[in-house]
Amino acid sequence: MITCLCRLEERPLCKCETEDIETPSTTSKGLEDDESSKTVFSGIDNVKLVIRLFPIWMMLLMFAVIFQLPATFFTKQGVTMKRNIGSNFKIPPATLQSTITLSIILLMPLYDKILIPITKRIKKNGTGISVMERMGVGMFLSIIAIVIAAIVERKRLAISQKMKTLPDYDPETVPLSIFWLLPQYILLGISDIFTVVGMQEFFYSEVPVRMRTMGFALYTSVFGVGSFVSAALISIVEAYSSSTGDRQNWFADDMSEARLDKYYWLLALTSTISFVVYIFLCKFFKSSSDQGDEKEEAPK
Repeated sequence: MITCLCRLEERPLCKCETEDIETPSTTSKGLEDDESSKTVFSGIDNVKLVIRLFPIWMMLLMFAVIFQLPATFFTKQGVTMKRNIGSNFKIPPATLQSTITLSIILLMPLYDKILIPITKRIKKNGTGISVMERMGVGMFLSIIAIVIAAIVERKRLAISQKMKTLPDYDPETVPLSIFWLLPQYILLGISDIFTVVGMQEFFYSEVPVRMRTMGFALYTSVFGVGSFVSAALISIVEAYSSSTGDRQNWFADDMSEARLDKYYWLLALTSTISFVVYIFLCKFFKSSSDQGDEKEEAPK
């Protein structure tokens, strides 16, 4: 019995326990330092990424402002126009918004089967039109759509003013077919194919894999912030146009007195400025894929 106790006392029990206690504390401290440094670096990377993409993001806001029009002012125009099909049926003005979806469905196959192969032959590369070029084409088409909307609205107002002199004047309906609005709807649908799809690819591909969620957030925030910009712009224009009695309120409830055509021209001007700045930014913007190719080609 005494011999057994002696042998137990000779074992380095305390030494082992001390090592077991000290080692994990040292390791955990190192892990905490490492994780904190990674958090700091990832935060800096996020800020740099947003700053790098922010100018392009800003120039896309005017496209988002125009994107709000089919559900608002375009529909308000349609309410005042001739919507009869036959003698009993009237087209609900909001249904014209479906032409945007239909144009996307019908023209998307043409984009894949015709446009992409043609651009590949012209540019002599394997990708054809780039993502940033695609967004630029969509922005340009949205400007054309809003110019057409301004011209059609001016025509509608001219007819409305002429009708006021007639004895059978109907202030609620202008004898101009609602189908005059179709070109602006269809062009916005085509611009959607280029810009919206291009935006998804651009923001998704320009962020690292671990930050894909941020890329998607940047894409969706364009339309979220764009709606706020649209509301702010309308408020500013309304305050300016109705500040004195001799000015016409551009957004008057009486559509024969409203001047939506002037608002459309204002959007065309601001969108053109954004488009020109966007082209300038594209010349200096270096895609992350291009940077990756340069690193691979660099001598080791």
